Amino acid sequence: MSRIGKLPISFPKGVEVKVSDKNFVTVKGPKGELQRSVDTAIHIAVEEGKVTLTRATEQKRHKAMHGLYRSLLANMIEGVSNGYKVTQELVGVGYRAAHKAQTLELTLGYSHNITFELPVEIKLNTVTEKGKNPSVILESVDKELLGLVAAKIRSLRKPEPYKGKGIKFAGEILRRKAGKAAGK
Repeated sequence: MSRIGKLPISFPKGVEVKVSDKNFVTVKGPKGELQRSVDTAIHIAVEEGKVTLTRATEQKRHKAMHGLYRSLLANMIEGVSNGYKVTQELVGVGYRAAHKAQTLELTLGYSHNITFELPVEIKLNTVTEKGKNPSVILESVDKELLGLVAAKIRSLRKPEPYKGKGIKFAGEILRRKAGKAAGK
């Protein structure tokens, strides 16, 4: 039995979970609305503030999907009730971040500025304080989309292991390498 899949998902008041006849789940909450199609081998039951998932058979594929869809639904419920937030720091001399509406403009030490268009589901904010690294703050109800966008922004200039320059997540611990040994 899947340890994750068999756990019931409790949701707070103000969150509404609906399951259509074709296993199409809609979750509405104070922060927004999310939808997802679930495999037909997984049965979803909603009763008294709890969602439980059961699988049709004990096949390996069904066992894997049982835990997967339970986690995805739990993330949807958490997202529409509380939301998700990711903070990234730009570490490096001259690295800057600015935003206008859904467009993020980054100066990352290349010969040109990078313009990054964000989906409308993500709220964007940039913070630049004197003496601190510039920060990019992303907020959304969709954890999956937020993670994809944050990873794409990080891939524009990954932190390098010697000085740590690049875009990193706030609180991320980078493994640093020692530089060259001093000459004789």
